[in-house]
Amino acid sequence: MRLNEQTKLLGQRVVLVPYEARHVPKYHEWMSSATLRSQTASDELTLSEEYAMQQSWRQDNDKLTFIVLCAETYAQTNDEIAAMVGDTNLFLRPDEETPTHYVAEAEIMIATSEARGKGFGREAMLLMFKYAHQHLPLTKFEAKIDMDNVASLRLFKSFQFVETRRVEIFHEVTLERIITAEWLAWLSDQVQLTAKIYEHA
Repeated sequence: MRLNEQTKLLGQRVVLVPYEARHVPKYHEWMSSATLRSQTASDELTLSEEYAMQQSWRQDNDKLTFIVLCAETYAQTNDEIAAMVGDTNLFLRPDEETPTHYVAEAEIMIATSEARGKGFGREAMLLMFKYAHQHLPLTKFEAKIDMDNVASLRLFKSFQFVETRRVEIFHEVTLERIITAEWLAWLSDQVQLTAKIYEHA
């Protein structure tokens, strides 16, 4: 989606930047991990396929993505590649009950073990929720998570998502968060607590 191609979101722990071609080699290196592919339900791609996927994320109107940077490393190096720790994505589909609006399926990946447990995923996801709500007509967020991914299940429940479906054959849990005035007030409070700045590049 071209919506965010000139956008940078700055938090205390993370910086979110658009997914560019220069990020692809490191991202491809991450996704050579069978564990990561399993956790994210991703297929193994060749490097050229990964570049094509990056272009799809940039151009398709039903996809929104940011690369997650460690804010401290980025401040020290001004090097996005060195600071990369993961990504966050939204897949959009029309809401059946409100066709002019969308349901956004949310994903977060912190790729390396040394970057986990530091609050990067939580802050990145809060920034993504806030940005998406401000710029897209959404009715709810959704997350589909492997049943064994305890950390992700706990994370999304901390965002006040509730379990709505469990599919044993896919080993997958679906959680949803309807966007209400009360939840948006909670989200604003959370973003103020975690993010110093929230702005366009």
